[in-house]
Amino acid sequence: MLYDAAVIGAGPAGLTAGIYLARYGLKTVILEKMFAGGQASTTYEIENYPGFVDGIGGPELALRMEEQARKFGAEIKYDEVKALTLKGDIKTITTAKDEEVTARGIILAMGAQPRELGLKNEGRLRGAGVSYCATCDGAFYKGKRVIVVGGGDTAVEDALFLSKLAAGVHLVHRRDELRAVKSLQQKMLSNDKVKIIWDSVVTEIIGEDRVTGVEIANKKTGRRFEMEVDGVFIAIGLVPNSSLVKGMVKMTDEGYIITDENMWVGIDGVFAAGDIRQKPLRQVVTSASDGAVAATGLQRYISKNF
Repeated sequence: MLYDAAVIGAGPAGLTAGIYLARYGLKTVILEKMFAGGQASTTYEIENYPGFVDGIGGPELALRMEEQARKFGAEIKYDEVKALTLKGDIKTITTAKDEEVTARGIILAMGAQPRELGLKNEGRLRGAGVSYCATCDGAFYKGKRVIVVGGGDTAVEDALFLSKLAAGVHLVHRRDELRAVKSLQQKMLSNDKVKIIWDSVVTEIIGEDRVTGVEIANKKTGRRFEMEVDGVFIAIGLVPNSSLVKGMVKMTDEGYIITDENMWVGIDGVFAAGDIRQKPLRQVVTSASDGAVAATGLQRYISKNF
């Protein structure tokens, strides 16, 4: 089926793009391999999205965005994109279910995924004590001992969320100060259930069938020690999901797609939006903004050329 616009990814950027494209009267499909909302749907509470004075849960915000996109006529398909062509007037997308989708324009909004520590047992124990999503897996650690690795907003949010469930939470941070916004820092520092291990890194995840502990090393003193824990929650940043278009569009060394201010990637009818794009700030609100700008750019391209 030929669509006017195909959006790859149903995070805040992709869903916002879908809302705008559908409202412009364009036949729009959004393709998502997992679930709507992207990283936002794994966030327990979002306090800085305009209009929600008391904050809003990430999953709820994602659901509202999805409903809004459908309301205006965007079609959402849950299928993984395996290959695509970006050149030419008609773009072609091939999915894991062997469906071929064609469109006059594409918005790349595949987002980013959590960065791994790169430790020996990390992959083997994923889902058995190693997690990258506190809101997804936190309930399994009620009354148990956990650590959170990281020092940014996500790490602090995870520590605060887990403190409501776990017996105790230790946050392991490689520096002597946090990168999280001050309001989050203040909440965590006043929480007796969260302890911070400064200037330290996790060097080993211990366990056979499940996580039983970690080895931690102090970067300044070199001291190493083991800590018994049931869960390791890793929140050390993101890696862009851009491998699908590697070699097709310009990227940074880290794999973020380079666009102009209109979200155009430099190929006719192709735009990028959200966490996958090179930008100074990755937040739900900036992803939504990217989606609106990309959709408007694509609408103008289609109006001019078709």
